[in-house]
Amino acid sequence: MLSKEEILARTDKGLNVFKHYLPFPFRVGRNFLNPLYEDKKASCNVYFDRTNDQYKLKDYGNDNYSGDCFNFVGQILGTDCRHADSFIEILQKINQDMVLGLENPRNNQSLKLVSLSSPRSSILESKEEQLKPIKPFSIKVKPFSELELTYWQQYGISVEILKRYQVVSLKEFYSENNEGKSYKLTPSEKDPIFAYQGKRYVKLYRPFSSVRFQYAGDLGDKYCFGLEQLPPKGNILFITGGEKDVLSLVAKGFSAICFNSETSNIPQSTIRKLTYRFKHVVIVYDCDKTGLEASAKHLQLLASLGVKRMVLPLKGSKEEKDISDYFKIGNTKESFQKLFIQFLDTIYAETMAVLKSCEIDFTKPPISAEMIISINNVPLGTQGNLCCITGGEGTGKSNYICALVAGTLNTEDEDIDTLGTRIKPNRQKKAVLLYDTEQSELQLYKNTMNSLKRAKQKHFPESFRAYCLTGMSRKERLQAIIQSMDKFFYEFGGIHLVIIDGIADLIHSANDEAESIRIVDELYRLAGIYQTCIVCVLHFIPNGLKLRGHLGSELQRKSAGILSIEKDDQPGVSVVKVLKVRDGSPLDVPLIQFAWDKKEEMHVYLGEKTKEEKEKRKENELTATAKTIFAQKRYYTYQELTDKLQEYLDVKERTAKGYIKFMREKDIILKDPSKANYYVIGHG
Repeated sequence: MLSKEEILARTDKGLNVFKHYLPFPFRVGRNFLNPLYEDKKASCNVYFDRTNDQYKLKDYGNDNYSGDCFNFVGQILGTDCRHADSFIEILQKINQDMVLGLENPRNNQSLKLVSLSSPRSSILESKEEQLKPIKPFSIKVKPFSELELTYWQQYGISVEILKRYQVVSLKEFYSENNEGKSYKLTPSEKDPIFAYQGKRYVKLYRPFSSVRFQYAGDLGDKYCFGLEQLPPKGNILFITGGEKDVLSLVAKGFSAICFNSETSNIPQSTIRKLTYRFKHVVIVYDCDKTGLEASAKHLQLLASLGVKRMVLPLKGSKEEKDISDYFKIGNTKESFQKLFIQFLDTIYAETMAVLKSCEIDFTKPPISAEMIISINNVPLGTQGNLCCITGGEGTGKSNYICALVAGTLNTEDEDIDTLGTRIKPNRQKKAVLLYDTEQSELQLYKNTMNSLKRAKQKHFPESFRAYCLTGMSRKERLQAIIQSMDKFFYEFGGIHLVIIDGIADLIHSANDEAESIRIVDELYRLAGIYQTCIVCVLHFIPNGLKLRGHLGSELQRKSAGILSIEKDDQPGVSVVKVLKVRDGSPLDVPLIQFAWDKKEEMHVYLGEKTKEEKEKRKENELTATAKTIFAQKRYYTYQELTDKLQEYLDVKERTAKGYIKFMREKDIILKDPSKANYYVIGHG
């Protein structure tokens, strides 16, 4: 009979169970490291409990792992031996793995088939045991039957997803038991056998069997299902308790992985790499006692890496405990997305409460106050990149920024004046966020109302938010921007454009190299994660084609485009000059002009400067660049000069070679025929 008492009688009161599952020899009463977790101090031992007449394990470092041999095997399986069904599963597992030959109470048949290893045993193997030969196995795959497909489809999992994750239906499974005897498993209509295939292993899944999982081959100590199928970058990565949960989330468009069980060790090195690729790494385990305890434990261990824990609103029963059940009972992708937004509201509650006081209320104009600083910034660029706008005070930046904002309000692509710059219409009504770190609340209100007038709209859409951050510290400003971007991304289904007017006010010093690198890298990472353009306004007057300071240098390197707003020779006219474009030469981009129009009561587009003026600008800029470069060295070979221009101006090789050709045609540089070197006039 398969019972607790019979197993204790067959295993020397449980001692042989510990000997079978512990991956190293031990002595009763002698301390060792607990292999179930990253134990740092040997304070665990097996002892004989005379009161209960059986051997038990005592862990002085973590008493949660103390208990009899059935509790120990339950920890390995990731189940709770206090539940009746789980305890029967533990009894069956011991009976199978140790080939005790006891009777199965469920079908009154002797268990003749042996699972090859427990879910945890591959993780517990010592280096010596890893050298032992792996038992051979082979499988025969068959097409999924209609009933099998129906089983997966109740969780929304399609044939394409099963194929992508190498999940197959088995016709036969062959292997050997502990005595070296061959055996075979065959499925039935009521007991299908699925397999999760790896390079050197196969994990069997029998959803309707008393023993649901069996393993063959070398599972390894870093098993992670779904890791190879993850995208290079993403927003959310869920860590689930099992493979079916991973497939359920993938079917809804989310990224997910799982380790061998909920109680398995999660390698910090793996999570550290994933936190760079994903904005959120969230544990979503089962809602039963085991799952809740395991997720709480992992949250504590991984909190330093920013890992979060999300608890599903489920009963925790056998039929309603995991994310697969969540979707099976009728919840949709949208309901889960809403659940995640509520989860973010909980995390960011304090920040959003503080930020609310900084939000511009367009229905209640702020009280008039004396204007102290009135510097405005404007962003422009491509998805997934930074764009920098620079210029001095009074050059027209504020009006240009108003035109960009107006462009985002133009959802139907109406004919409005955006000062010669085309803005992609925000037809999907994604979030448009404007953060100002220098202007007064009144000035920001006036500027945004000018954008509304330019866009020919009566009201701002719900997805447009403008914040005056002058009353917050520099550290608070950056945190508020990061967390509110994340919240609005999910609330409005994406971010169309972000404008940070005064990027230098997010750090203590624009000439601090470490701070400059940190802030630009973080904004560049966010632009990639949210697939939006983040416009950084820098209040520096550029030096030719170069930006000044460490912050300027970092923006020059990371930005896809840099625009400079300058005063023209003609009074009242502003010019938009391109200092950098990712592809091609910025000096070949037309110069845009705009000025105040009394009739329209706003700035209007005046057209492009003439070709002659553009060529003259190109000649002047390259002359200044050549003098700077040749001041460092008298002669350059063609390749050296090409490399220097690429480095100095952050342009591609083709553009640099075009500059050399232009400078030769204009006699800005000359070539020494005898030395095959180039030099600038006055240095030859």
